[in-house]
Amino acid sequence: MDEFKVCNLDYFPENILIDVLSYLSVRELVRAGRVCKRWKRLVKDQRLWRTVDLTAWKGVSSRILWLLLRQYLGCGLRCLRLRGLLLSARGGTFLSESWLKSLSTKCPRLRKLYLLHADLRGLASCQLLPPTLQVLELCGCELPREFFNQTPILSAPAQAEATSSVGAQKQRKDLKRKRPDSPSGIGIERLVLNNVPSFTDQHLQSLTTWERLSRLELRDTFRVTANGLRSCAAKDGICGVEGLSRLKFFEIGITGRQGYQLQMASLGLGAGWLGLEELSLGGKEVGPGLLCASRLKDLKGLYLWACTLSEMQIVRSCRLLRGLRQMTFLDVVFQPRQSQPVGDEEDGGGEEQDKVENEGGENSNDDNRTLDANDPIPSLRRSLADLLPSCTLVFTNCSVQINAE
Repeated sequence: MDEFKVCNLDYFPENILIDVLSYLSVRELVRAGRVCKRWKRLVKDQRLWRTVDLTAWKGVSSRILWLLLRQYLGCGLRCLRLRGLLLSARGGTFLSESWLKSLSTKCPRLRKLYLLHADLRGLASCQLLPPTLQVLELCGCELPREFFNQTPILSAPAQAEATSSVGAQKQRKDLKRKRPDSPSGIGIERLVLNNVPSFTDQHLQSLTTWERLSRLELRDTFRVTANGLRSCAAKDGICGVEGLSRLKFFEIGITGRQGYQLQMASLGLGAGWLGLEELSLGGKEVGPGLLCASRLKDLKGLYLWACTLSEMQIVRSCRLLRGLRQMTFLDVVFQPRQSQPVGDEEDGGGEEQDKVENEGGENSNDDNRTLDANDPIPSLRRSLADLLPSCTLVFTNCSVQINAE
């Protein structure tokens, strides 16, 4: 028993200690490294720095970023989450070109970068970000006008040559011939913009030069218009498919900021979009987006979230979506059926009632039967099963609106 009384953490193997340290935050890890030399060496193990989240550390400055980069961050880093100083009263420079360059050199395996409340207007282009990035997520950030432009990085003699007309023409030709795997090209495959009010149609047009972008998510981007979305949609052109031709997943949703001027950007989908296989609509963009979804010939997945819908609205929009394979409803409030629909659905009234009663199962009392009769979800399942027999329906956290009478 005396042996266990003097037992401390020094007796634990290093693998176990690293597992224990993995539950600490970045700030706590830095403090733990000051305990002793052994802990300092363990804290620098790259297994602890694969995913670094600094969003909860409100006092992060450029000095702290340099300290972390020089002493802790390395080849093990895969995901980095940072919180900027856009809402801070202190302000100051957050991300500098020199720090981003050092980050690219020391962390060659960085794949995902998340920026929260960061002022990026001091950066000329997103090409200053690590070239190994595959996922870029911006939340509440400010962007310069040409942030997403893809231009070749020139040396000093090349910049002097580019000032002439001949040099400018040569620069444009080199940009067209540049392959997607070029070191100076943007390799981002997924771009997420959440509550970025400075994102405009001009930024959206700049994304058409990205060769690897396959997933674009726009949430609360209030300045994107239907015309801007229509001009960037993949379509047949003189030189082949133009626009965002490699895009497979597109999301657009407006859920916040009451009283803003509704742009209804999803109406831009009415012109069609070649190769688009998955569409996600949220908030105020669901209604106009459903009207145009039938123009997407390659659509296989439809996701609707944070909205209020009626059964008739969904059925009418899905009549021409014969190729749909999955339809997901997330946080959707369904309007109750006021009366039995007329036309083709009149004959199915008795069958529908029987089905609703059977689904009641053990709770098939009179109160539950009344609620199920007004529940549009069973009826919607039956209607969509007839229209889209190969489609899988998923309902998550959905509810039925109760009318006050």
